[in-house]
Amino acid sequence: MLETGEDYREAGLSGQWWEKRRFTGCDFTGADLSGLRTRGCTFDDCVFSRADLSRSRHDASAFRSCTFERTVLAESRWTSCSLLGTSFTDSGFVGIALTECDLSLASFAKARLRKLGLSGLRLREANLMEADLSGADLRGSDLTGARLQGAKFEGADLRGARLDANALVQANLRGAEVDVETAIAFAAAHGLVVR
Repeated sequence: MLETGEDYREAGLSGQWWEKRRFTGCDFTGADLSGLRTRGCTFDDCVFSRADLSRSRHDASAFRSCTFERTVLAESRWTSCSLLGTSFTDSGFVGIALTECDLSLASFAKARLRKLGLSGLRLREANLMEADLSGADLRGSDLTGARLQGAKFEGADLRGARLDANALVQANLRGAEVDVETAIAFAAAHGLVVR
């Protein structure tokens, strides 16, 4: 069943279980979605501004080109989800867990993602400009083409992460943990000749 343009603003939907539901252009602004569980659901161009998604669980669901502005995401769990092209602005990520998710083209500009477990995620062409990823676990993540101007990675674990030359020049990688391959690529990106 496809729901198009439905108005769920300020709705109380806490603790519900949704499976294989489809939403397009729906507005969840200010909705209480705490404890919501989704499996195999699709949300296209939906708005979750000021919504409460704390303690929610999402399995194999897609949130494509959605807007999360000042959204509460604390303690939420996302497994095998697609967040392609979704934007996150001034949202709270404390305790969020993302496993095997595709965040390609997503925007996390200026987001505080400190000490989060982000290993193995697909972040291709994501906007992480001025994001704070200090202490984050990004092992094995794909950051190819990501915009990282001003992003902070102090104490982050980037071993096995895929970063292109632009990312190695744009981001502040001081204090990040990298593997030998990334260290050599970093040196080459900064004009050093490694022999």
